Amino acid sequence: MKVGVLALQGDFAEHIAVLKGLGVEGREVRLPEHLEHTDRLIIPGGESTTLSRLMSLYGLREPVAEMARTGKPVWGTCAGMIMMAHEITEEDPIPLGIMDIGVHRNAFGRQVDSFEQTLDVSALGSDPYHAIFIRAPLIIRIGEEVDVLCA
Repeated sequence: MKVGVLALQGDFAEHIAVLKGLGVEGREVRLPEHLEHTDRLIIPGGESTTLSRLMSLYGLREPVAEMARTGKPVWGTCAGMIMMAHEITEEDPIPLGIMDIGVHRNAFGRQVDSFEQTLDVSALGSDPYHAIFIRAPLIIRIGEEVDVLCA
């Protein structure tokens, strides 16, 4: 299995390091041709407006959306989730529309308003999950086909 990590901006290096630690081949995706022979894609956290502009600049918007439409798994964390949404409450960035959710960016305030919380996420096992919310987006609408893992 080859997992691509969108490496335009944000914490892509950390995702690749975790994949390596799990024994999974992670590869940086910077151009559309880097998606070839990639089975899955992670869109990491970072700054969603910058990420959106760079995806447009490097011609990645449509190839990433097509990857999702063909059934290949795409996972977005923080800014990546914002990019995956059908709609966001702000005019910018322009999301990809590949996940039937609505998102409010920076819903939990400024960087200084970040917080940590323990969550029960049964999909990850019985141990509590230590979550960190840093200027986290809030999902404000969930489509009928979306499975919620933790609320």
